Amino acid sequence: MKMNAYPVSRRNFLGQLSAAGAFALLPRRSWAAEPPGKKLGVALVGLGSYSTGQLGPALKLTEHCRLMGVVTGSREKGLKWAQNYGFSEKNIYSYDTMYQLADNPDIDVVYVVTPNSMHAKHTVAAAKAGKHVICEKPMATNVADCDTMIAACQQAKVRLAIGYRLHYDPYHRELMRLVKSDQFGPFKKMRGALSFQMGGRPWRAIKQFSGGGPLMDVGIYVIQEACMAVGDVAPLAVTAQEILPKKKPEIFQDVEETLTWRMEFAGGAVCEARSSYAEGANDFHAENEKGWIDFSSAYLYRGLAATTSNGPLNFRDPEVNQQALQMDAYALDVMNHTPSLVPGEMGRRDMTIVEAIYTSVANGGKRVEVKA
Repeated sequence: MKMNAYPVSRRNFLGQLSAAGAFALLPRRSWAAEPPGKKLGVALVGLGSYSTGQLGPALKLTEHCRLMGVVTGSREKGLKWAQNYGFSEKNIYSYDTMYQLADNPDIDVVYVVTPNSMHAKHTVAAAKAGKHVICEKPMATNVADCDTMIAACQQAKVRLAIGYRLHYDPYHRELMRLVKSDQFGPFKKMRGALSFQMGGRPWRAIKQFSGGGPLMDVGIYVIQEACMAVGDVAPLAVTAQEILPKKKPEIFQDVEETLTWRMEFAGGAVCEARSSYAEGANDFHAENEKGWIDFSSAYLYRGLAATTSNGPLNFRDPEVNQQALQMDAYALDVMNHTPSLVPGEMGRRDMTIVEAIYTSVANGGKRVEVKA
């Protein structure tokens, strides 16, 4: 497995290019029926690096939704966002006043971008306020919270989707097309890794907030990719191992630093996977008897690269903004009442896989079946 060095931060690693620039909408199923000129109002809950560096700029590019409010622990920060994005100061909320969103017709969708352990709380609050929800990945830190989030949205009759941007990226759309085609079909043998070198001790390295280490953060992308490559289904079982000793135990005190795992799918398909905060990797390879696909750059926000046994793929002209594609697709699904590619149930599925991986680690690498 190729392991190149990327001694950079998570934000720089995943988002090496700015979010500015043109993007192209991908072909959609029945998304042509949206009201002309209609834009849904979005409120970002949490104004950390992902909101600041990716979602905010993407919302300046979207055609079917726009930023209309924020939920933040800092009124001062909220005022700066209102000024920069042109929404009313009345649309600035604190975490304790999210219930007041119920009285604000400017906001249709809430995008939860707080630390993982807070996703359930803020998703439930948004649902109770009658707002549709996008929850950033991972959906939660455990399956029980996923169930609570899904139930809350169902009870409130609002939609819940997960911030899985890669389902809207052209390269991964092509992967999913190949899987369903007679030309390739589901892949049988896979390997993938996403890792970067973490400095400092951000919240992602603290279990109380993150729920785990790189598996929860970037490893979930490898899980998603493998599931895509076999037809968007979950594995039957996993085996996993934490790599010890840790290189930086002072940083990764209660979460793993590096983890490897194997996923077994129906029909004999397997995937060997790895995620780490102490290495560099960004690749995925899948093959079967009909051919192969190889991502030399698989998970970045932009600048992806892939080749198949039939030749290289090239979707860089024009360069897309994955987050803008993702949020526009969600807005159109809401307006047209069409199913999401990335519903809450998919986030729950992936959390069952994550829980099985951690259970395997805790039991010395024992094979663990993935619960439905």
